[in-house]
Amino acid sequence: MIDEVKEHSLYISNVEKRKREIVFTRFLILILIFALWEILGDLKIMDPFLTSTPSRMWKSLLKLYSEGALFNNIGITCIETIFGFLLSTILGTLIAILLWWSDFVCKVLDPYIVVLNALPKIALAPIIIFWVGNGIKAIVVVTLLIAIVVTIISVLNGFKEVDTDKIKLLRTFGASKLQILIHLIIPSSVPTLVSALKINVGLSWVGVIMGEFLVAKEGLGFLIIYGGQISQLDTVMLSVIILSVLAYVMYEGVEFVEKRLILRR
Repeated sequence: MIDEVKEHSLYISNVEKRKREIVFTRFLILILIFALWEILGDLKIMDPFLTSTPSRMWKSLLKLYSEGALFNNIGITCIETIFGFLLSTILGTLIAILLWWSDFVCKVLDPYIVVLNALPKIALAPIIIFWVGNGIKAIVVVTLLIAIVVTIISVLNGFKEVDTDKIKLLRTFGASKLQILIHLIIPSSVPTLVSALKINVGLSWVGVIMGEFLVAKEGLGFLIIYGGQISQLDTVMLSVIILSVLAYVMYEGVEFVEKRLILRR
């Protein structure tokens, strides 16, 4: 018994050590990339005007902060992304449930979903601006269009992959369609739902930035466009780095939710 406890403790210790090594290696690689980037820029091996350098981006960061524009632009982009993410996830899941519920509706709408998935959503942006106005609403709608179709397809495929024998068994015991959905389909599709969330993280950021490119007067997408127009590529690169950090944090948030759901199961 004592040996088993020691082996378990040793195993946990090795797992924790492995995690620390992975995190340390990640940070080391990141530091090396930024250090090499700075050195190549200082030595003019890379043109610092075109690629910027970490030190130049840091100065740009301090400038934006002193002007009071940094957190304002970050906050606006985050709010737009969260709204687009939540709307596309919720509406996409509800539509997937509707399509699963009615096989007739699913077959009727299937070609339309395929076309919408293949259609470049940004092509609809000028029309959306006329429909909902030039502002946050247009950006959220563009994000919704980009992410919702993938959500519908992913979640619906997850529903269809549930073991049909289990569905038949529940029907044999007199379960209603709603009971089958609540007690079998959705719990069995949790991994698919989480995967849809992870995909939506990236798509939501893409949608928001594309929307900000077109209509925004604030936000990180606006900073990228504005920086490019006035040849302040330090601001452009800084905005891209900030976007990368925010997207990673949001992805980690989804990972945390996934772990909590797995523990509850």
